[in-house]
This record gives sequence, structure tokens and C-alpha cells, in this order.
Amino acid sequence: MTTNTLNFPVFHSPSGVDADTVHFAAEKAPAPIGKIDDLTLTRLASDGDMAAFEELYRRHHRRVYAICLRMLQNTSEAEDLTQDVFIQLYRKISSFRGDSAFTTWLHRMTVNQVLMHFRKRNVKFEKTTEEGETPDQIVAGTANPDKMRIVDKIALENAIAQLPEGYKNVFLLHDVQGFEHEEVARILGCSVGTSKSQLHKARLKLQKLLKKKANPRLASVPA
Repeated sequence: MTTNTLNFPVFHSPSGVDADTVHFAAEKAPAPIGKIDDLTLTRLASDGDMAAFEELYRRHHRRVYAICLRMLQNTSEAEDLTQDVFIQLYRKISSFRGDSAFTTWLHRMTVNQVLMHFRKRNVKFEKTTEEGETPDQIVAGTANPDKMRIVDKIALENAIAQLPEGYKNVFLLHDVQGFEHEEVARILGCSVGTSKSQLHKARLKLQKLLKKKANPRLASVPA
């Protein structure tokens, strides 16, 4: 180990004051920030270390952008959502405990941010048949969203908001954004079978919720 040698006149050896030395271990130089693991960087960033946060951005912004672009199919929106994800990351970074890989946690945060973006859009919601036939509209007027009555839009949005989170995510990705089940499964980290099952249940529950809205005397909708 490298040491620093300091002449110190308090301690005297038989050879005289000039031979007296005290040895202190040199402080270890901090590791270059590029070599620090993600978990340590998140802890540093949560303590306000902006250099650590910038390193996390440098390492992972391309991955986040790729997820946003794949889901949004729009480069401008993907760039905006990438920035939103890292703003959200900065706010929530102290909540990362390392129970999973940082990349897994960030992937989940990215997907959730894009799904929230989907929910804010005024989009056309349709129910497609399993046989791929011409889709039947869930709410009259959705074939032309611009001419759809505001009460219908509100009813539809409220119904979607009542879906369980898993149903809602699959419904938005498949029926609204047009992703195939294989892609939905990759985005949400579930099986293709789960994606298909949750979509089917989401459609049924939406129909019941909308019928109940049209006729409040109907019995409560089962989960």
C-alpha cells in the first residue's frame, strides 16, 4: 500500500529526531464515476449528487427512448416522453431499493409513463371480434371521435378508468395503439396468453360498465 511519510518531532528514536517517522495510509482515490454500479449511483443521486444522476442518464437514456419510440411510433413524442421519464426518475430515485435490477425498475417506470400518456389522449376505442371481423363500436359515435358526443367520451373514459390496471394496460396497448399480443407481452413483461386473457376480460367489463352507465338500475358489475 502506498504511504505518506511525515517527520514528527514528538516521537524520538535512539537514532535521533531526524529518524523519527509516522506512516499514514494514503486515502484511496474515488472510483471513476463511469465504473460505479447503478445501485450506488442511485444512492448518490438520491443524496443530491447530480454527476451520479447524469451518469445514469448517459447509460440508460437510449434504452428509455427505444421503449418510448416502440410504443408511440412517433420520434417527437418519444423524445418528450424520454425527458418526462427522467424527470420522474429524479423525483422517485430515492424509492429504488435494489430489490430488482435498476434496468427492470426503469423499464417499468418508462412503460407506466407512456401508458399514462395514452390515457390522456382523445382516441378511438373499438371492440374487435376474435374472428377479426369488422369491429363493432363500444359506444355509438366512436367511428368519428371528432363528432362523438362529449357525454359518450366522458362515459368511455370513466369506464376505462375503472378497469383493473392489468386489463387497462393491455386494452390501451392492443385495442387503442394496435400492438400485437406478442409485443404487448414484451412491453408489459407477461405471457402472450395472459395478454389475450386480460384483453378479453377488459372488453367484457367495459361493455358491462357502459351498459350500467346507460341504465343505472342494472346490477353491480363483477370484477
